[in-house]
Amino acid sequence: MNQTAIFWPMLVQVLLVYIVYAVLMKRRGAAVRTREVRISQFKDHSGEPAGSVSVGDNLANQFELPVLFYVACLAFYATNGVSYWVLALAWIFALSRYVHALVHVTINIVPYRTTAFAVGALVLALMWISFALHIAGL
Repeated sequence: MNQTAIFWPMLVQVLLVYIVYAVLMKRRGAAVRTREVRISQFKDHSGEPAGSVSVGDNLANQFELPVLFYVACLAFYATNGVSYWVLALAWIFALSRYVHALVHVTINIVPYRTTAFAVGALVLALMWISFALHIAGL
């Protein structure tokens, strides 16, 4: 198995971060143009526009659970542990984050968002269990 294949789902996850940043900038820019808020309100987040609150929250989410994903991927790569199983888990995690972000920044229905989050969290837990088994030689 090509060990560098683990970097593709990582890159897809990184792309998601940039997509969410772009959506946030677009929504904030629109709020300034329509005079819903003033630029000065972004100095201390005193007036986050309603249309960008969930996007900002989602952006913060991209630096929480995904951090463990990046570390797991790098750990598998560093220990020559990338397998088809691990790669499948990595892709499922990355795709679950896209679903989570899409729900969060559009319809924001909490049960749907929670389901997408739970899938990603479970898959990530399986990655870490797989890593523990890998380094244990099992």
